[in-house]
Amino acid sequence: MGRQLFLICRALLLGFLFLVSAPAFASDSQNHGPHFSDLIITTSKTQLLLFGQVNNGISEEMRQGLPNGIPMQFSFMVELNKIEQNWPDLQLVALQFQHVLSYDTLQENYRLECSEKKKKVEVFADLEAAIKAINEINGLAVIDLSQLVPDSSYQLRVKANLYTNNLPMNLDSILPFASWWDVETDWHTIEFTY
Repeated sequence: MGRQLFLICRALLLGFLFLVSAPAFASDSQNHGPHFSDLIITTSKTQLLLFGQVNNGISEEMRQGLPNGIPMQFSFMVELNKIEQNWPDLQLVALQFQHVLSYDTLQENYRLECSEKKKKVEVFADLEAAIKAINEINGLAVIDLSQLVPDSSYQLRVKANLYTNNLPMNLDSILPFASWWDVETDWHTIEFTY
């Protein structure tokens, strides 16, 4: 009887410890998932600019698929809202743009096409440099400063969908594991006063 009571108490204690420590594990794993870092809003003489970087968005399967002809495509979404007192916020900007990274087997280099840069193609010999570039938002022109009201509050939201869906010759219907590569960040929000 005493041994059974000891085993039941031990099981309850272990269960309690698991429940108490589970939120710590969950928050730790969220920090390791895809997320934005180093988000900076600044201005040029005429425009509001956004800089930032996505971390932990590329899986090992994505890296291995790239030299085999499976490109990476990241979609970024940016929204800018003017915060209104006692009224719904006013959306000023809703942008969406893509970064597509592919491997050129003939020239043995990586090619990055960024739609926000008028589809300018950057060429990289090194995979790590190409992966750093696909993860970056580098000086995105969000809005002309003439459209912002001084001393007003604004909210900028950023999100990224990181996925590979442009398989050649409709292979995405044959390779069901490709959907495992679909990953997205949470919305990241920055509030500021202009």
